[in-house]
Amino acid sequence: MKIKQVEIFEVNLPLIKPFIISYATYPHIRSIIVKLTTECGVVGWGESVPDEHITGETPESTYAMLKNTLAPAIVGQNPMEFEKIHELMDKTVHRAPAAKAAIDIACYDIAGKKLGVPVYQLLGGRYHEKFPVTHVLSIDEPEKMADEAEEKIKEGYRSFKMKVGLDVAGDVKRIQAVRERVGDDIAIRVDVNQGWLNSANTLQALRKLESLDLDWLEQPVVQDDIDAMVEIKSKTSVPQMIDEGIRDMYDLRQIIAKRAADKINIKLMKCGGIYPAMKLAHMAEMAGIECQIGSMVESSIGSAAGFHVAFSKKIIKSVELTGPVKFTKDIGDLKESYIIPYIQLNEKPGLGLSIDETILAELTQNSEIVE
Repeated sequence: MKIKQVEIFEVNLPLIKPFIISYATYPHIRSIIVKLTTECGVVGWGESVPDEHITGETPESTYAMLKNTLAPAIVGQNPMEFEKIHELMDKTVHRAPAAKAAIDIACYDIAGKKLGVPVYQLLGGRYHEKFPVTHVLSIDEPEKMADEAEEKIKEGYRSFKMKVGLDVAGDVKRIQAVRERVGDDIAIRVDVNQGWLNSANTLQALRKLESLDLDWLEQPVVQDDIDAMVEIKSKTSVPQMIDEGIRDMYDLRQIIAKRAADKINIKLMKCGGIYPAMKLAHMAEMAGIECQIGSMVESSIGSAAGFHVAFSKKIIKSVELTGPVKFTKDIGDLKESYIIPYIQLNEKPGLGLSIDETILAELTQNSEIVE
C-alpha cells in the first residue's frame, strides 16, 4: 500500500468564545488539515495546529512546509511503516513537529482503517474505558471565571483547568475566587503558560495557594528554564507539571535526569504525532512520571488522535482535549463522544471519525493537492 495523493487544507475553526491564555488571545483556531489517499483508495485524515510560541511554527510556515517539502517526500511511501515515515520526515526537515504530526496522524488513520481496528489497538490495546472531561477556563476577571465554573458544574463538569499568567497577584485572586465558588470537591488545575517567568514569582504565588488543594501547577516559568522547575518542585507540596518545556525525547531525558517535574503534558503537536508521543509516554513510565495528553485546541481529528494515545496507556492519567466542545463548527463528529463529565471512544476503525467535507470546504481558506 502506497500513498498516492496528499490534500492540504488551511482552515479557520470558529470558537464559541475567544480563547485567552497568558501570551495570546485566539478569536478562532487556525488549523492545517491533511487528507492522505492511498493507491487502493483508503483515506486518512491528519491535523496540524502550530504555535509559534512553542514549536516555532506558524500556520503559514506549516502549510508551506507540508505543500513544498513533507507531502512530496511521503508520496509513494507505505503509510503503515511509521518508523520509516518519521525517519524520512526527520531527514527531510529538522524539527517542525506540528507539520509532521499531520502526516503521522493521517498514517495511523489509514492503518487502522486498512486493518479494521481503532488506532488504540495499534498502540497496545485499550486500557482506559473512559476519561473525565476537564473544562478550560480562559483568563478573565476573578468573578467571571468563578461564574463560568459554577455554570459548568451545573452542566456536569467536575474538574477545571484555569488559564492564568498575566500577573501573580491577580492570578492568585482568580484561583482563590474559583476555589471558593466551586467548593473543595471539584478538581482545579492551574496552567500559567510560562506567565510567571521565574521561580521567585512562582514561589511567591505558591505561598498563597498551598492551602487550595490544587491538582497541579502547570508550566509557571519560561519553557527552557528546567532548573527553575527543579527549584520550585523542591520547595512546594503542589505537584508540578511541565508543558511547553517538554517537546521531545531530549527534553524529557533532561527532565528525568534532574527530577524536574511530577507530571508532563504530552501534546502531539509538540512532539510530532502519535508515534513520538508513545515514545515519550514509555520514557516517562520508566521514570515514574505521570502523563497527561493535552492539545493546542484542535478539531475532532487532532483531538481523536490524542485520545487514542491516552486510552492505550496506563501511565496517562488525564486528558485535556477540549477543542471539539469549544467550536461552533467542526469538521468531524468527535463531540458526540463527549458525554459530560466523561468522554468515551467508539470502536470504529482508524480515528473513528466521520468527516463532513462540506463543512471542511466552508471553513477552508486555502488548499493544495500534491501527487
